[in-house]
Amino acid sequence: MGAVLLDGKGLSREIEDDLKNRVGKLNNEGIEPHLAVILVGDDPASHVYVRNKENACKRTGIKSTKIILPASTSEKEVLDLIEEMNEDDDIHGILVQSPTPKQINELEITNKINPAKDVDGFHPQNLGKLVQGDTDGLLPCTPAGIMKLLIHAKIKLEGKKVTVIGRSRIVGMPLSLMLAQKGVDATVTITHSRSKNIDKICQSSDVIIAAVGRPEFVKKEWIRNSSVVVDVGISRVLDKSTGKNKLVGDVEEAAMEVASHMTPVPGGVGPMTIAMLLTNTVVSATKNST
Repeated sequence: MGAVLLDGKGLSREIEDDLKNRVGKLNNEGIEPHLAVILVGDDPASHVYVRNKENACKRTGIKSTKIILPASTSEKEVLDLIEEMNEDDDIHGILVQSPTPKQINELEITNKINPAKDVDGFHPQNLGKLVQGDTDGLLPCTPAGIMKLLIHAKIKLEGKKVTVIGRSRIVGMPLSLMLAQKGVDATVTITHSRSKNIDKICQSSDVIIAAVGRPEFVKKEWIRNSSVVVDVGISRVLDKSTGKNKLVGDVEEAAMEVASHMTPVPGGVGPMTIAMLLTNTVVSATKNST
């Protein structure tokens, strides 16, 4: 038997339908949720991601503004632009697309964004709330999307051993906090590039969440029968059999043969990240316009 797919694309459309109704109600109150995206440079993948976000905004009725800046843009210029957006009451969400050119410190950029408009959920104030167990604010989008997927699939997490591969501030660390908080009550292990015997840790896990950014890093042999696998990674690699590029995750596709549930790549975590970005924008518009 193959794994049951955790369909992020399908669930994200359900979330978008709900957001469309919420946006309509806000419009009736004279409020137009507005997401502003700053894109610095010409990274092809970043342009694709931003276009996907724009399309999702159109589907839900959220106003979107895209500002494209040259790769030579200074950090000060970006900070000044963010300050203008912070002061603009018509903008409810501010996002600076990652990665940025090397002359721009992403942490400085994140710290400059008004926490109430930080729809990425990375500002220290928003992460600090998460550390305190407060999930009522603007949550990091990918971790929040993963939690939604698991809850929707009725995956029981209480007392379960969950291994998170990757300790980034974007996914691994905030997700670990969400999994361990009261009410979820998972037993969380964080592994990373310096961890030893990751394969054995995975083999004893009920849930594996791979967010390491290395194509097909997690092997089928690491997956215990009936484990749940969430694959956050997405990479483009050469398919030797066809000579063409293909998209793969951080987990071997063969893991589908032994896992009980698994996210597809693409169509798993990615759409959920965008859905939670839109959710944060609507939450911000609701809170900051009342």
